[in-house]
Amino acid sequence: MELVKFSKKLWCVRNQLVLLLAPLVLLPLLFVLPAKEGKCLYVVLLMALFWCTEALPLAVTAMLPICLFPTMGILPSKKVCPQYFLETNFLFLSGLLMASAIEEWGLHRRIALRVLKIVGVKPAWLIMGMMITSSFLSMWLSNTATTAMMLPIANAILESLFGDLKTLKDNCKVKEVPESQCQVKLHILPSEKHILTEEERADGMEKVDERSLEEIRGDAEYQLKVWKGFLICIPYAASIGGTATLTGTAPNLIFIGQLKSYFPQCDLINFGSWIVFAFPLMVIFLFVAWIWIAILYGGLTSRLCVSKQKSHAAAEAKARAIIDEDYKKLGPINFAEGSISFFFIIFAVLLFTRDPKFVTGWSIFFNKGYVSDAVTGVFIVSILFFFPSQRPSLRWWFNPRASTTPYVPLLSWKRAQECVPWNIVLLLGGGFAMAKGCEAMRVNVNPLYFMIPATIGCSYAFMLPVSTPPNSIAFASGHLMVKDMVKTGFMMNILGILCASLAINTWGLHLFALHTYPDWARTLNTTATTMTVTTLPAFNLTG
Repeated sequence: MELVKFSKKLWCVRNQLVLLLAPLVLLPLLFVLPAKEGKCLYVVLLMALFWCTEALPLAVTAMLPICLFPTMGILPSKKVCPQYFLETNFLFLSGLLMASAIEEWGLHRRIALRVLKIVGVKPAWLIMGMMITSSFLSMWLSNTATTAMMLPIANAILESLFGDLKTLKDNCKVKEVPESQCQVKLHILPSEKHILTEEERADGMEKVDERSLEEIRGDAEYQLKVWKGFLICIPYAASIGGTATLTGTAPNLIFIGQLKSYFPQCDLINFGSWIVFAFPLMVIFLFVAWIWIAILYGGLTSRLCVSKQKSHAAAEAKARAIIDEDYKKLGPINFAEGSISFFFIIFAVLLFTRDPKFVTGWSIFFNKGYVSDAVTGVFIVSILFFFPSQRPSLRWWFNPRASTTPYVPLLSWKRAQECVPWNIVLLLGGGFAMAKGCEAMRVNVNPLYFMIPATIGCSYAFMLPVSTPPNSIAFASGHLMVKDMVKTGFMMNILGILCASLAINTWGLHLFALHTYPDWARTLNTTATTMTVTTLPAFNLTG
């Protein structure tokens, strides 16, 4: 008993213990390795431990290089601090601000419901509709926000298709009884009452289900499987969709930031060229993922029940009615939604066409190297802070009775402060600062050949609820188990690796000239190799 109490006390102070013990455990690194390399590795591993254990808030851990790198003689402060607000951070910030404005005026919900209206309500097509919508929104919104927005819509549709989840689970546990007792009475769920005829209402709130208990159990098991497929496809599609744009997910931004830090002469990667590479990959992987999820969870069949019955048609009609009703509640598109749509399209088009590499972009009208994706993004989102959300009217000026309340812009700074995760900006900065302190090159291979797959692979985390915030949100609904994610995610990881390998070795190879060793990497590699030969001859792999 005393041991149990002591263990609980240790668990209560686990963060404090990590903060005290981790620096001591890693201390031998300072004496085993050469001075500068040992110190840098010490800081990197210390930050990794603090991030994994959350002994400190993630953003606070990200700021440790500001104090540790200068005091340990790794990098001077004037080189560390600028890493926390590089050009990449402004591109990321502009994407977050655009997403905040889209969420503020509900444009994302209109897009989602419109797609669901188009694809229909068959299980396989609904799963596809969910995945297409989630992936598209995740290209511009954060993966977490997309998942949080789509799950309630999915739950509403599922309840209309299959009724109450608790009843569904109870039906899965029903045991077989003698054939004489096969006919059971099922209570009509409140959500089903509106489809009853007048004759059925006159007969009371009970009806006879002439299916055998085995058929009921089979139908419930199938429907529960489809339910899980609906829920699990949303976070997975959000993670896949985030890879299609540079602003879609944090690993992409870390990649471009480190690329500019390591290789400032490299101009191959920008918003446009990344879409040309990553969007086809997203489409291929999304289709493959849909096939896998639909096969695994029974969504490829058009029926909603295993047994032959007419109830699935009524359930589909209810689901369609819910989607139509929710879409009608949105009303006609208003001035604010129209304005956000316009600026959103301009935002995407300008970023894509600045310098897409396969054609001449509009950046040639400016001094070479002066205009970047960050400039474009900040320019567009700055307009949102003063563009009115209500249609301007000349009558307002000449009407003495008109209200004199100030107009509301499409995006306010208060909204930006509330919705933009500023801690992520610090996390990005911490990653860039770590990279700055660990600069080294030792192989004569195009760096993009390793960096691009590694970046995309960071988003392909499907196996566990803790892998990504979208997975955690879906798991927190209480309808998924860890084994569901492991079973589905294991194959998803393999499929993701195969798709990424296909992309990098086909069109990526030609788009980024990966078969050659570029001049922009040669100079840095020569310098780094010279330094490596002087300090660490045993680790020099270039000969």
